[in-house]
Amino acid sequence: MMTRIAGRLAAVKPSASMAVSQAAKDLATTGVDVIDLGLGEPDFAAPAHVTETAFKAARENRMLYTPAPGTPELRRAIAAKFKRENALDFALDEIAVSNGAKQIIFNALMATVNDGDEVILPAPYFVSYPEMVKLFGGVPVTPACGAEDGFHLTPEVLEAAITPKTKWLFLNLPGNPSGAVYSEEQLQALGAVLARHPHVLILSDEIYEHIIFDGRAFVSFGKACPDLRDRSLIVNGVSKAYAMTGWRVGYAAGPKDLIKAMSTVQSQSCTSVSAVAQIAAQAALEGPQGEVARFREAFERRRDLVVSAISAIDGLTLDPPEGAFYAYIGCAAVIGTTTPDGAMIANDSDFATYLLREAHVAGVPGAAYGLSPFFRISTATSEAVLKDAIARIAAAVSRLKR
Repeated sequence: MMTRIAGRLAAVKPSASMAVSQAAKDLATTGVDVIDLGLGEPDFAAPAHVTETAFKAARENRMLYTPAPGTPELRRAIAAKFKRENALDFALDEIAVSNGAKQIIFNALMATVNDGDEVILPAPYFVSYPEMVKLFGGVPVTPACGAEDGFHLTPEVLEAAITPKTKWLFLNLPGNPSGAVYSEEQLQALGAVLARHPHVLILSDEIYEHIIFDGRAFVSFGKACPDLRDRSLIVNGVSKAYAMTGWRVGYAAGPKDLIKAMSTVQSQSCTSVSAVAQIAAQAALEGPQGEVARFREAFERRRDLVVSAISAIDGLTLDPPEGAFYAYIGCAAVIGTTTPDGAMIANDSDFATYLLREAHVAGVPGAAYGLSPFFRISTATSEAVLKDAIARIAAAVSRLKR
C-alpha cells in the first residue's frame, strides 16, 4: 500500500544545496577525492568559551523544557545585542528563538500566509525561501536583480512586483548567494516604496550581518526604516558569525502579535530550542567578540583569493562579493560548449554537473537561486582547499570545446 503524501508537498523541492552536498558525499564514498563547496558552513570551531559554557551547564544543571519563544535570559541577551549593534529597542515579548533562522522564517510564514498570498523574493534568493512559501500555499514572486544592478533590488523593481495579494517582501542582508550589501540609503529608498503599501510585511534576514567586507558598515533594515517597525521582522542567529551551524539557534525580533503567533506555532511543533543550545547562544552573544572579527578577516582573505583566481579563468566572471561567504560565479560564456565526451552544456545545472563529474568540485547551479547562468561555491573553507578547487575548475573549463 503506497503512503499517501500530502498534496501540498507536490510543488516543494528538497534543498538544492543539501542535494549537491549529498551528491558530493555519495561520489566520495566511491573513493573519489571530492571538494564539497555546496554548503555554507564555516570550517572554524565555535569560540572556546561558548563550548565550555555549554559543557559546564549540561554537566551541572538539569536541562528542562524552556518557554516556546526562548529562555528569558537568552531573549535579554538578544535584546541587548540589537541595542548594542543595531540601535534597535525590543521588549522580551517582541523576540522569539527557534531552531535556526530557517525555522524562524518557517514559523513566520506558517503564522501569516494564506492560499494565494504572494511573497516577493528578489532573485537570486536563498534556496529555501520559495519552497517554504509554496508549502503554505503562497506564491513566490521572484523579480530578477542582476549583476548589472549589483544583485540589488531597486525601488522600481519592487514597485512593479507589489500587488494587492502581496503579503511579504524578503530581504537578505548581506545576500546569499550574491554577497550583495545594501547601504542605508538603498534600504530607505525601498522603505519609501513600502510606505505606500501598508499591507506588505517585511522580513529582513540578517544572518550574515557580521561577514561584511572592504570596511563597509552593516545597517539593519530596522535601523534604516524605523517607520516600518510595526510590520518588520528582523531575523538573525548564531550559525554564521559564531561558526555554530550545528547548534541550531536562530532568533527574530518584530511586532508582538506576530511573535506571539510564531511562538504558538513553535509550541505545537518542536516545543522549544534545546536548553543547552540556548545557553551556548547566550554565551556567544554576551561573551568576547574577538573570534567574530577573526572569522570575518579570514573570510575576506578567502573572498580575495577566489575573486583573483576566477578572474584568470576564461569563460567565468565574478563581481567581488561584498559580504557573506559565497562566490556567485557567472558562467554565460560556457553555455553552449561541449564536454570532452561530447555532451552539451545547455545551462548552469549542466555545468555544475560537469564540474562535479570532471573536476570533482561540488557547487550549486544558479537555477536553484532563481537567476541563471551562475553557480555558487562556498568560500567558507580553507585557502588551501579553495586554491585546489579553483585550479580544478580552471582545468575543467579549459577542456570544454567552444
